[in-house]
Amino acid sequence: MSMALSSHTPSTLSLTATQSSTPSTPKPTSHKLSTSTSGPDQKWRAKVSFFPAFLKKGKDAKTLKEELFQAIAPLDRGADATPEDQQIVDQIARKLEAANPIKEPLKSNLLNGKWELIYTTSRSILQTQRPKFLRSSANYQAINSDTLRAQNMESWPFFNQVTADLTPLNARKVAVKFDYFKIAGLIPIKAPESARGELEITYLDEELRVSRGDKGNLFILKMVDPSYRVPT
Repeated sequence: MSMALSSHTPSTLSLTATQSSTPSTPKPTSHKLSTSTSGPDQKWRAKVSFFPAFLKKGKDAKTLKEELFQAIAPLDRGADATPEDQQIVDQIARKLEAANPIKEPLKSNLLNGKWELIYTTSRSILQTQRPKFLRSSANYQAINSDTLRAQNMESWPFFNQVTADLTPLNARKVAVKFDYFKIAGLIPIKAPESARGELEITYLDEELRVSRGDKGNLFILKMVDPSYRVPT
């Protein structure tokens, strides 16, 4: 961080002499002295005023991830989140996104594999309209950046799946076109042409991924199997 300082000229001295009109009896000379603030003093003040900026240094990614995990732990993947809970999680997620170490996630091998959804604001994925015993007990998403394929999977009690083709829109955002649903993981059904969306990967490291969808939903996932391959 650089800081420009403007320096002043050194202290100036103004001297005026007054003398009596009678040459034989000179009166003592009087002096008028004026000083301006010195350059070193200004530099010292500038440095002191800059101290608070260092004290306000942001938290690192590790600390923010710990805060995020603590915030979402009691929320049942988001199903029990109040609007206030959602706001808190979103604020932490945004701070984490600002510390994203991977600027081009679609080019990173860390993206590949099977991820478990640990929090989302999507009510359709959370299935909040159903009784709890009919909701999926876990949700997964797999991505393979080399083949540009993705797969969403539910666990007990229905094991539904859907696969999709990905089209990069930039280094961190893809268009998603779903192709086949699998009921109970077995019965394939062709997805309608309207089954499309977009997904932006806003944070990525070896254990955590944060993504945002085109409908404004937030998705937070943890890596469970980096070797998993999406069916082609």
